[in-house]
Amino acid sequence: MAETSAISGVKEGMDRAAEKLRIDGELVASLLSRFLHNEITKAGFSRAVLGLSGGLDSVLAAYLAARALGPENVLVLRMPYETSSPSSLEDAQRVIDDLGVPSETIDITPIVQPAFAASPGITPTRMGNVMARTRMILLYDRSAAWDALVVGTSNKTELLLGYGTLYGDMASALNPLGDLYKTQVRQLARTLGVPQSILDKPPSADLIPEQTDEGDFGFSYERVDRLLYLLIDERYSRREAIAAGFAETFVDTVLRMVRRSHFKRTMPIIPKLSARTVGHDFRYLRDWGI
Repeated sequence: MAETSAISGVKEGMDRAAEKLRIDGELVASLLSRFLHNEITKAGFSRAVLGLSGGLDSVLAAYLAARALGPENVLVLRMPYETSSPSSLEDAQRVIDDLGVPSETIDITPIVQPAFAASPGITPTRMGNVMARTRMILLYDRSAAWDALVVGTSNKTELLLGYGTLYGDMASALNPLGDLYKTQVRQLARTLGVPQSILDKPPSADLIPEQTDEGDFGFSYERVDRLLYLLIDERYSRREAIAAGFAETFVDTVLRMVRRSHFKRTMPIIPKLSARTVGHDFRYLRDWGI
């Protein structure tokens, strides 16, 4: 009887998730701008570098970084491949012009083609991973040259689903979007005045022609964000999520994606042998008296 009562109490979970995913855009923009400024300056830096694809996440990260540090202190890199969408390059240039940030455009085609040629039978997924990691090589090189930190652009939905390349687009020194679901990213972008053309276009890694995030998933960001909110933030069980109105196969698919990608959300695992093991005990700023 108690279990039946508990399950019936979660039937409105889907509507509650939609409500809870609404954010106060001005408040969140202020918090994230201060986060970027505080964390970058605390580490002894004053500038940032990020990759600007022309997609919503990277555009929003650029807006936040420019607001936090001043546009002159944010270097953005456009790094197209030969099949990248021209419209994405145009959207990125519009943001560069609007924000007044310094920029570079580096065609990664001649950099990655030798790697493709050396890997017979390489799949589109592997090609995408090579491109993502090549872009991160360039970002970290420019961060060294510019004495800046790399700002990440992966949102919470992507991180939870493992939708990203380890040591590629998932690599950064700090990530202002990492606790915002994709639907919340859209809300914040509207608050900050991101161009409507960028808000409206289908999310895509822009590595493979006609590829879209939601096409890869087989479900929409809006739908999965509601489920993820219940599973992660509200700690719903599988049974409760199904009782809240989500299809059993959908719940199982998402749970499997979250579980199988957990290794992407952690530092490399170190076995504990000593009294002060990196990542277990020796990990806080106070260890250095800061």
